[in-house]
Amino acid sequence: MEQVSSIGTHTPDATRAATAKGAAPSDGKAMECELKKLYYGEFLAVRDTNIPIVSHEITAFIGPSGCGKSTVLRCLNRMNDFVQGFRFEGAVRYQGRDIYASDIDPVAVRRRIGMVFQQPNPFAMTIYKNVAYGLKLNGFKGNMDERVEKALRGAALWDEVKDKLHQSGLSLSGGQQQRLCIARAIAVEPEVILLDEPCSALDPIATQVIEELMRGLADRYTIVIVTHNMQQAARVSDYTAFMYLGRVIEFGETGELFVKPRVRATEDYIRGKFG
Repeated sequence: MEQVSSIGTHTPDATRAATAKGAAPSDGKAMECELKKLYYGEFLAVRDTNIPIVSHEITAFIGPSGCGKSTVLRCLNRMNDFVQGFRFEGAVRYQGRDIYASDIDPVAVRRRIGMVFQQPNPFAMTIYKNVAYGLKLNGFKGNMDERVEKALRGAALWDEVKDKLHQSGLSLSGGQQQRLCIARAIAVEPEVILLDEPCSALDPIATQVIEELMRGLADRYTIVIVTHNMQQAARVSDYTAFMYLGRVIEFGETGELFVKPRVRATEDYIRGKFG
């Protein structure tokens, strides 16, 4: 598995030194998100937000629409770079390095920190090519068939598609398409997986399959999920951050936050007094 030295592109010596100091945090954090101020143009979208992402656990972001959940999620692998007018003050540390440092390659960041979006978005190509796409893009030289099968098994999809790998990914059901997107993400073997409301467009049965899949994947990956479904956060996550009006109001272990919230606004949201 490539270490943080693979992310930097301009100062390899400094990057290797940083790797030696911070590649295996003793506190169990995979990432640390410290957003002082985040803007889209002149609009202050997120402020005063500090969230630790614990290794091999599931962290959920909850809160009403427009509170900044997805904005923070996209900061974790620099997807906000594509948004015109985006700028922020702070740092997002992964393996001890700020991924927004000038010597960091954002493409390499996204290889290590994958993302699955709200709407299933398989490419207009075969199931096999969907999974192999990122591998080919990254110059994978190993056994492609084995890696594709491994990814599809990891996404709990292999048994359903093994006899139709050369059919279009668009021919699958919505839930299967979302698992195909997860297979595409894990095929390149990231260390962190970001899921932006992955079940919002799915029926209850498909949602249950994705939730069970997330729990299984947490044994191998660090997972961060944005969800509007508080019951889903309670079912699948280990830690929860409640966001409101562009900042984190409360963060803690999911069981404690849902049962004994420390902040009145958190309790009001969980009890359905606003949303």
